[in-house]
Amino acid sequence: MMNHKHLFYFWKVAKAGSVARAAEAIAITPQTLSGQIGLLEESLDTELFAKQGRSLVLTEAGKLALDYADELFALSAELEVMIKHHPKGRPTEFRVGVSDAVPKSLACQLLQPAIGGEQPTRIVCREWQLDRLLGQLAVHQLDLVISDAPIPASYSVRAYNHRLLESGLSFLAAPALLADHLPPFPDCLNALPLLLPGEDSAIRGSLEPWFERKRLRARIVGEFDDTALMAAFARAGTGAFPVPTIVEEEFTADGSLTVIGRTREVAANYYAISVERRLTHPCVLAITQSAQRMSEVRGCEDANASP
Repeated sequence: MMNHKHLFYFWKVAKAGSVARAAEAIAITPQTLSGQIGLLEESLDTELFAKQGRSLVLTEAGKLALDYADELFALSAELEVMIKHHPKGRPTEFRVGVSDAVPKSLACQLLQPAIGGEQPTRIVCREWQLDRLLGQLAVHQLDLVISDAPIPASYSVRAYNHRLLESGLSFLAAPALLADHLPPFPDCLNALPLLLPGEDSAIRGSLEPWFERKRLRARIVGEFDDTALMAAFARAGTGAFPVPTIVEEEFTADGSLTVIGRTREVAANYYAISVERRLTHPCVLAITQSAQRMSEVRGCEDANASP
C-alpha cells in the first residue's frame, strides 16, 4: 500500500521545483527527502522525476501522480476546514477575501447571511487584488474569495469557481450634469464625461467592446479601482459612471445621483471561489443561497422594468 507521507514529500518537491527548497519548507534534510521519494518510486516501480541539467522535471508518471496528489491534499485541507468549523459551542471564524473590484455594499449583502445563522460566527474580511487573495486561498489562509471574475486561466491554484449572481449595468450621474437636450441613452454617453472602473476590472473589459458596438466615443476623465470613490467624484459632478444594477438603489436613494440609463448587454458577474469542488461549508452555503434569492428578486424586478 502506498505511503501517504512519501506522497506528501513528492508533492512538496513537485510544487517547490527542487529538493532543497522543499526540504527547507518542511524542515527536513534534503538527503532524507530524496530518500523518501526514492522509496515512493520504488513502491510504484516507476520514476517520478528526471534530471534536466541541475533541475528536476516531472516524468509523465510524475505528472499523473501530481494531479492525484493535488486532489488528495485539497480534499484533506477541505476535511480539516470542515472539522474545525463543526459546531463546538464557540464562535466559528470564517475568513473571506473580497476582490477590490466588488462593490462594498454588494459584498456586505452577500456576506451578511454567513454571520446570521444558528452557529455563532466571527467573520474576518480581507480586501485585496484577486491574485493576492488566490494566493492566500491556496495556502488555506482564506476559506473563500468573492470576485467579479473567475480564476484566471493562467493561475495554477487548485480551486473552483461558483457563480453567485449576474447583473446588468446602470449608468448614474449627478442631476446637475444632465442637460435637458441630451439624446436618449446610450447616445447621451457621447455628450458626458465618463468615470470608469480600472483596466483590470471585469466590467471595464466588457464595457469597451460595448462602446464600440454602440459607436460611443467615450470621453474618460477618471479611472477608479474603488466604486465608492468613483461615486464620490460623480456626486461632485465630475462625470457619469456605471454600477451593477443590483446595487443601483444604494447610490440613488439620497437623490444625489440619478439613473440615466440601464443595459443588460453588459453583465457584471460575481463568483465565490473556494478549494471545495462541492460546497459544504455552512457559511459558504448561506452566501450562495442568499445570492440565489437576490438573483430571483432582481429577475422579477427586471421583468417589470422598462428596457
